[in-house]
Amino acid sequence: MGFWIWMIIVSLIAGIVFGPLARLVLPGKQNISLGWTILGGGIGAFLGGLIAYFLGVKDTSGPDWIQYLIQVICAAIVIAVIAARKPKAA
Repeated sequence: MGFWIWMIIVSLIAGIVFGPLARLVLPGKQNISLGWTILGGGIGAFLGGLIAYFLGVKDTSGPDWIQYLIQVICAAIVIAVIAARKPKAA
């Protein structure tokens, strides 16, 4: 159980980095707040970390570039879904 709590905490912290990176790779303007960006980045980092774990690329001898790429892609997908579900400001 400690592993999952640690992974959630680290993912939310990683959301601070991966959320804005995901918004940079998405085309157009995402009309969401910084909080939603960080939360979406955290969820994407968590899902991307799980995918990387199951693919066997989570722990390597150097920087885990493949894992980071997977996490940014997942964060971009999550942020795109959040932006699509948020009502447009009038």
